[in-house]
Amino acid sequence: MARSLLVAPTGSGAGLTSTCLGMVRALDRSGVTVSFAKPVAQPGPGGRPDQSAGLAELVAGLHPPEPLPVADLEQLLGEGGLDLALEKVVAAWQPAYDACDVVVVEGLSPDPPKLYATEFNQALARALDADVLLVACWPAAAPAGEESPVAAQHLAEALAIAAADYPGRAAGCVVHNLPTDDATAGPQLHAALARRQLRLLAAVPDRRELSWPRVRDLVRELRPQVLSEGDLSRRIRDVAVFAQGVPGGLRVLTDGRLIVVPGDRHEVIMATCLATLNGIQLAGLLLSAGIEPDPRIMELTRATSAAGLPILVLDTDSYETAAKVGDLDPGLPVDDSERVEAVTSLVADAVDPSWLDSLRSPARPRRLSPAAFRFKLVELARAADARLVLPEGTEPRTIRAAIACAQQGIARSVLLGRPQEVASLARSLGLQLPDGVSVTDPREIAERYVVPLARIREHRGWTQDIAREHLADPITVGTMMLRQGEVDGLVSGAAHTTASTVRPALQIIGTRPGIRLVSSIFFMCLPDEVVIYGDCAINPKPDARGLADIAIQSAASARAFGIEPRVAMISFSTGTSAAGSDVDKVAEATRIAQELDPDLAIDGPLQYDAAAIASVALAKRPGSAVAGKANVFIFPDLDTGNTTYKAVQRSANVISIGPMLQGLAKPVNDLSRGAMVDDIIYTMALTAIQSREG
Repeated sequence: MARSLLVAPTGSGAGLTSTCLGMVRALDRSGVTVSFAKPVAQPGPGGRPDQSAGLAELVAGLHPPEPLPVADLEQLLGEGGLDLALEKVVAAWQPAYDACDVVVVEGLSPDPPKLYATEFNQALARALDADVLLVACWPAAAPAGEESPVAAQHLAEALAIAAADYPGRAAGCVVHNLPTDDATAGPQLHAALARRQLRLLAAVPDRRELSWPRVRDLVRELRPQVLSEGDLSRRIRDVAVFAQGVPGGLRVLTDGRLIVVPGDRHEVIMATCLATLNGIQLAGLLLSAGIEPDPRIMELTRATSAAGLPILVLDTDSYETAAKVGDLDPGLPVDDSERVEAVTSLVADAVDPSWLDSLRSPARPRRLSPAAFRFKLVELARAADARLVLPEGTEPRTIRAAIACAQQGIARSVLLGRPQEVASLARSLGLQLPDGVSVTDPREIAERYVVPLARIREHRGWTQDIAREHLADPITVGTMMLRQGEVDGLVSGAAHTTASTVRPALQIIGTRPGIRLVSSIFFMCLPDEVVIYGDCAINPKPDARGLADIAIQSAASARAFGIEPRVAMISFSTGTSAAGSDVDKVAEATRIAQELDPDLAIDGPLQYDAAAIASVALAKRPGSAVAGKANVFIFPDLDTGNTTYKAVQRSANVISIGPMLQGLAKPVNDLSRGAMVDDIIYTMALTAIQSREG
């Protein structure tokens, strides 16, 4: 039976859903098998459907059953049927309880119309035999510094009063929005709670930028007329009514600000558009009073559309319009994955790890979930403190990834490209290059590598002139930087073929001693676990010995990242169910791999379903130590491997990390040309870790 954690708010706007998401993430990454329950669906502002189930699916791939509609609950309560409502809740969630270590249960929020919320949460805690996590926010008006002890005392007292509603069940407290400019706030609150026999399980720092809505959210909620769509993903830091004339009001034209002005203030519209063209990343221009600008003005400002400035119109006057924007629903939209991910990680990072360890059932082994794997990657990459060269320095996804890696401490980057071009691209993306990202023009440094490159390749007849020709390619320049020890690794391929990345690496870096071939793997972050696919990027038609080497290399990589390998050699045949040279090759490769590593759990030939699905394995390959539970899948050729990984990645919306190249003397990794920014970030993390290992 699972342990239930009921997350109960002490008031409206306490951060209930974000706490649940953070707890799910923290438990998942610590190896705890976790489920999520939302017993009662509560519509959001304006009747927006309850978002919790969709957010749980986005964050952890969970699929909770349908909750009880709040209208049904209210009808049951009105008829005196609390026990019946609780029976429905318990029956709906019993399968989740039986299948995991911990169920995170989102309690009912005490919005003003729901005065029964606390009583229902109390009954729910008893029905589920749940421990209770109390959620609150640091007082918004609490001053910093010497007054923080007073604020901590008041908050601790309020939490103690709330805990009294759950006698013997309060496991601890989660407090949001702790001031970041006062290092004493957390310790003061911890001490104040301890005096009341309460534990501070998570002190979540105040990150106001995580509450900024997108212009897209404004459009969805307020339904303005859209004159120019621009970039609707821009975030609204604050709102300003441009009440002064020009130039007096120019001070309000700052990054992230939504400008509100009547549509007939043409001089303000022109000033706003000029500011945009000069690189100021305004959130948008919202024209009030239902007035559209003169068409001639719109024609003059057409260039701002390409620069990403959204221009919208609402019928209300300026101050009412600004107030409406200020009252936008603060909840997390399911389609805002960037914000959801940031909020979830912020809460998860704040949770006390010793308390998390106490929740794991000793009867279940620790598992490496996708969240745990990604968390481990980031932590190992930070420890490596690697400097990576990115030859595709003018590729927008690469720039975004480099900036994200610097901000998260994953890796420092050298972008190869013309500095002015890279800076201009970053500005157009609304980004600035942080200290951990530098830009180098490969044309300016290529000459210093001519002599060493000619020497490296002299056995192939390369002269200095030939070397100079090859160094016109930024990937070759980056590879020489790696060879000379100026960087720790290289990542490329977002805009080039695999051969363009791998060929210079083989020519200049070479393989490790004793390695016959270079191969690749992908870490596939499936909903429930991380599995490895190989080879999906390098070797078109490996022979039996080559396939065995790929299996051995992939198993070693799995162990290096905390995955105990169970290797399935994939074929269209399981065992001897079919015959032919392709099946014989896989069978021979399995035999060779077993000879090379007798302790390795490996089996083949196996069809994919027999390798991955326990029920199929029971019928097709009974008694196998691998069938039905494989986590390393070795494909017979590149055609099969590449097609399979892309089908799974795209159709199932799975993050695939890689390809990670195996066998090179120094870390070089290739990207798919369809790589997303997250793919690049995690490939950079892999490369950073490899630089430490090798």
